[in-house]
Amino acid sequence: MDVSITKSISVYPKLVSDDPPKILTLSNLDRQCPSLMYMVFFYKSFDNGQYSIDSVFSRLESSLEATLSTWYPAAGRLSFSDGDDGKLLLNILCNNAGAILVQAVTQVKISDLGDLSVYNDFFENLVFKPATTTTTTTDGNITEMPLLVAQVTKFECGGYSIGMGSSHSVFDGISAFEFFKAWARESQLGGSKGAEAVVHERGKALLLLQNIEINPHSTISNNNINPTAIHHLYQLISQKQQQQALLITSDDDQETNNNTDIDLVFKTFRVSSAMIQSLRDKAAFGGDNPQKTDKLLSCSSFQLLAAHLWKVRTKALGVERERKVCLQFAVDIRKKMVPPLPKGFSGNGYVLASIITTAGELEEQSHRYIIERINETKNSINEEYVKAYIKALQAQEKGTTSTLPPLPELTVVSDWTRIPFHTVDFFGEEAVYASPLIPPVPHVAYFMQNPIHTGAVDLRIGLLPSLLPHFSHHFLNI
Repeated sequence: MDVSITKSISVYPKLVSDDPPKILTLSNLDRQCPSLMYMVFFYKSFDNGQYSIDSVFSRLESSLEATLSTWYPAAGRLSFSDGDDGKLLLNILCNNAGAILVQAVTQVKISDLGDLSVYNDFFENLVFKPATTTTTTTDGNITEMPLLVAQVTKFECGGYSIGMGSSHSVFDGISAFEFFKAWARESQLGGSKGAEAVVHERGKALLLLQNIEINPHSTISNNNINPTAIHHLYQLISQKQQQQALLITSDDDQETNNNTDIDLVFKTFRVSSAMIQSLRDKAAFGGDNPQKTDKLLSCSSFQLLAAHLWKVRTKALGVERERKVCLQFAVDIRKKMVPPLPKGFSGNGYVLASIITTAGELEEQSHRYIIERINETKNSINEEYVKAYIKALQAQEKGTTSTLPPLPELTVVSDWTRIPFHTVDFFGEEAVYASPLIPPVPHVAYFMQNPIHTGAVDLRIGLLPSLLPHFSHHFLNI
């Protein structure tokens, strides 16, 4: 199944200032992952198939020009600037270097791809991947990497896909969705009417926190320096190092004990609304304790499924009972700050929250108990935690920690159930499906809205092939 690229251009903001290029100073939250995050939007057709690929491409080009006039950092390039301590810091040079827009065609029909919610290697051909490396080393060429790339592909059936790639240093999930929606509005006749203002500056919101000293009496972590999420990672790393020191294995065994992300296969599991309700009923009565009806269970579908995923994944891995296991999930901090981050904030506005226990305790704990811990942990995230989190990331950038080794005891979940990517309506048509591709951190699991089945949630997760039968049985057997 081939995809042929027929055109590739650079797209620049329609309105360009005469002022010299400026530096947009990033927060430490933005600097965590400058890599491009890819997503493919599938559409049955545009205007009932009346548009040619050339006219679609032309409209996408002109509407992107208009959109980049407001979302101008996406047309810039990453840049290294001198920090106060002489250390090089990653920022964005708003130099209007342009985004990349690619036109492609294929003889494949969308129906040939089957269920679009199921990850398919073919999807990787529907996005443009620059040759530029995505390393954060100062001697690499990350400063040449476009921060936004898009590829429109016409299928044999008349359908289209629009594959997007955007740097995580520019957008998080929420702001990426707002950018895609803004571009889609511009693509429609009449353009974007009543578009909301966008705030790109991180200054007053987050940058000042990078130089704030942490309260030494803070209880946000056990070591008074790192927030809980970072401290829990250190515990898992220490546990792994102790295990490796004790292991005396053959080369074959050592290879087995060091499975890397390359070994993962990516699967989608659909959880219907009926399954979610069944799991909610089970959790509401304390799981194995049907007498526990003293108070109502209030939780989101994400909290419910995150608890279920953590238990099932840990069981499928066969983690020894005494070993520590950890659940981490992103928390939106836009309304957690004092004052809240401004409406239309376009940068990264999330931190990781974390829960740790042993595999044995996790197996014995009910869904309800874990859900309550998730809820308590989420509600505990405040400005003090965000300060410590940003400070810890700054220390990490100074070289106090190394790249994380594979940590099978760590379950990381991202909640997209409230970000309806399928509603990105280019030319007034909602997507049939919006599929994320393999992320830079492949072991992260995503919960997403299903656009067809009301109330259903799709789980996209990377698993070792040997775990699939066990995981599938226990995750779907609710």
